[in-house]
Amino acid sequence: MSVRNPVFPADRHDLYTSHRYSAAIKSGDLLFVSGQVGSRSDGSPEPDFGAQVRLAFANLKATLSAGGCGLDDIVDVTTFHTDPENQFDTVLKIKNEVFPEAPYPNWTAVGVNWLAGFDFEIKVIARIPA
Repeated sequence: MSVRNPVFPADRHDLYTSHRYSAAIKSGDLLFVSGQVGSRSDGSPEPDFGAQVRLAFANLKATLSAGGCGLDDIVDVTTFHTDPENQFDTVLKIKNEVFPEAPYPNWTAVGVNWLAGFDFEIKVIARIPA
């Protein structure tokens, strides 16, 4: 049985402890990042949707950095949206700021009806640079 190699950002959020999960797991040269949300340091959701998406990306960047990666190392993205029809313009605007030029990572967007009080979540797989 292999041992999990957990990764946590320096500013660890209460959600990891209260919900008992790792921010990311290193496996070989891959980093599997758990769904990142726009949580404040106490684990509560950022109420403004655009700010929540930006904070989710900031939390993602912090977790990637803790795992030795950056945004350019992402190969696969999955996002979850509670109201895709009304939220997608905001998400795409911010996504285009985060990933301004090709090549872009794979991206799958999924509409869901519950995200534990959040409206946006992003999880990724990244290749850890040699």
